[in-house]
Amino acid sequence: MNKNKFLSWFAGFPRTFWIANSVELLERAAYYGVFIVITLYLSRILGFDDIQAAWISGGFSAGLYFLPTFTGALADKVGFRNALLMAFSLLSIGYLGLALFPFALEQQGLVEYGRTATFTGLQQSDARWLIIPIMVIIMIGGSFIKAVITATVARTTTAENRAKGFAIFYMMVNLGAFSGKTIVKPLRESMGDLGLINLNYFAAGMTFVALISIFLFFKNAEQTVASKSLRQVMDALWRVLTNGRLIALILIITGFWMVQHQLYATMPKYVLRMAGEGASPSWYANVNPLVVVLTVGLVTSLMKRKTALFSMSTGMFIMPISALAMASGNLIHGNVDLGFATVHPIALMMIVGIMFQGLAESFISPRFLEYFSLQAPKGEEAMYLGFSHLHSFISSILGFGLSGYLLNAYCPDPRKFDSHEAWQAAASNAHYIWYIFATIALVSAISLIIYGKVVRYLDTKNAATTPLEAELVSDTGQG
Repeated sequence: MNKNKFLSWFAGFPRTFWIANSVELLERAAYYGVFIVITLYLSRILGFDDIQAAWISGGFSAGLYFLPTFTGALADKVGFRNALLMAFSLLSIGYLGLALFPFALEQQGLVEYGRTATFTGLQQSDARWLIIPIMVIIMIGGSFIKAVITATVARTTTAENRAKGFAIFYMMVNLGAFSGKTIVKPLRESMGDLGLINLNYFAAGMTFVALISIFLFFKNAEQTVASKSLRQVMDALWRVLTNGRLIALILIITGFWMVQHQLYATMPKYVLRMAGEGASPSWYANVNPLVVVLTVGLVTSLMKRKTALFSMSTGMFIMPISALAMASGNLIHGNVDLGFATVHPIALMMIVGIMFQGLAESFISPRFLEYFSLQAPKGEEAMYLGFSHLHSFISSILGFGLSGYLLNAYCPDPRKFDSHEAWQAAASNAHYIWYIFATIALVSAISLIIYGKVVRYLDTKNAATTPLEAELVSDTGQG
């Protein structure tokens, strides 16, 4: 009985829904496997400092979330299948470029790669900045995925099962994220810095499999939508940009994502510097998708009678707890004996913080996408949902940029110091980084509560005004 009930939860969706979610899993495995170590790749492989690496990776992430505003509109015009074929082609080329580019630099005598990269002029060379065009290719390809897959979920679900559909979508996203991050640790342990390069071959393979899958199975998947002129597309885009409620919500949710992005911007370098090279930041990061996969279905069921704003507010107030837990590791002295293992306090409390972060995400993200999809006119789902990702555009720039300066100020690179003692003195207040992000999360949570009250007030006011206007029109007609 329980098994049948579990299986029935996944029933009621067409083939297109499952194809889209399957390639989403592959794309997320590629993306998160690379992105969890992107700042390490930029610093350890290409020689960028913390601030430079933060701005480059933040710009990459920001562009990836900004472009769906436009690629979503283009996908509505050219068709989802064509958009996905182009997207996965670009992603395969881009990830392969990340793997091959370092060896081109090595051929020029600028660096020698092994377990530890030895720079022989790369840090002073402008050649390393050629990584940016490669990342732009990935950015463009990924932007189509952001818009098209979420729009496919919206088009292949009904009002009755849309929340469940987005919950399944989010489970697939996090299953992909979990599998992608899992491969990082064995590669880094067996190959050292060289593993950060070879990881990109795995990513290219995943997106190539997705490309073949779309070519073979997605031929007539999307709903037929009349092609739109450029003017129609721009008019629709203007309607999105002038929706004050959605813009306000994006700005508020940005606070959540600024903290969430620290899983990639701050955490890997913070953990390796504070807990040692034996730490496993990619595996700690896996706690996030694991918690989401385990809780998103339950949370969605618990919240099904609640409004999307109520569910999001609940998650927002969990985020400050997450950041404070991450900060507390630096206040515990000595390893922690768990009975079955001895764990560094930085690692332990980082895991606890990430658990809270995953729980918060289960409350927020599926309902946020649901809320946005319901605002979209028929045939414009991709553009509206592409625009929904602009919170990550803003939070990528602010979150990654801030991370670079905070790492440089409170948890600097140990290789810049002559002695371990000198570095320890410089990093004694490293946990202050998380206090700052806890404050950002709390302000955002309070802002969402205020937003909800304002929206309810406006809805009540509009509901009272509409019947009055109708009565006045009726009276005027009779006169």
